[in-house]
Amino acid sequence: MKLLRYGAPGAEKPGILDADGKIRDLSGIVGDIDGVALSPEGLAKIKAADIASLPVVAGDPRLGACVGKVGKMICVGLNYSDHAAESGMDVPPEPIIFMKATSAICGPNDDTVVPRGSKKLDYEVELGIVIGKKAKYVSEVDALDYVAGFCVVNDVSEREFQAERSGQWTKGKSCDTFGPTGPWMVTKDEIPNPQALGIWAKVNGETRQDGNTNTMVYGPAFLVHYLSQFFTLEPGDVIPTGTPPGVGMGFKPDPKYLKAGDVVELGIDGLGVQRQTCVADS
Repeated sequence: MKLLRYGAPGAEKPGILDADGKIRDLSGIVGDIDGVALSPEGLAKIKAADIASLPVVAGDPRLGACVGKVGKMICVGLNYSDHAAESGMDVPPEPIIFMKATSAICGPNDDTVVPRGSKKLDYEVELGIVIGKKAKYVSEVDALDYVAGFCVVNDVSEREFQAERSGQWTKGKSCDTFGPTGPWMVTKDEIPNPQALGIWAKVNGETRQDGNTNTMVYGPAFLVHYLSQFFTLEPGDVIPTGTPPGVGMGFKPDPKYLKAGDVVELGIDGLGVQRQTCVADS
């Protein structure tokens, strides 16, 4: 199933993409695509519905983040061996994790707002894991049992804020609109091997990232297991899992950072495509 949320910011409704690519309204089945709907019971309820009988959503509505009421967005840094190499850093002996403020989460095609004072705005296409069942101290063997599905995330980053302004990465990762998520969450039954997916990003039509999730250092099962040793993962939590090479920062000697007017497109096999236009903050 491909689950999504559509409508104006703050007033999104739950939806599902049917076999013909039409959005069907799920409001009569679930209240939102959130932790409740993403639980095994919630997904079973959606799966049991007669999708063809649900109302078709007219027009071309705005898509919101495909998961609502996200409790935590836990990001993983330097998780592709080839991206670590382009960053001039060693592959970490354990996953590097950091939090992205949930206020950064936005729709997959919403504008990316260039924050005041930004000099080094960057993009990172990432595979997002969506948790469907409370996970604490889970084994790697069982870890995917706690996953509802997968989605595309753009871990938008301001590199000066992240690396040159002292402290942790969070402030360079959490500006408003720095977390486009979607277009939809694809349930894990449609993604038999999340570590065999093409993953790419373009800026103004130029391909910048063209990788595969098979170069991830730590795969989804290990990450869910690993994170659950430190804190409880809750249904609706989202885990962006790192990015392949080709980010703006990685171009030498002249990095290719984003500016107002640039258009970023990015996607992952089977999970859909995002598109954002960069705009100056007011």
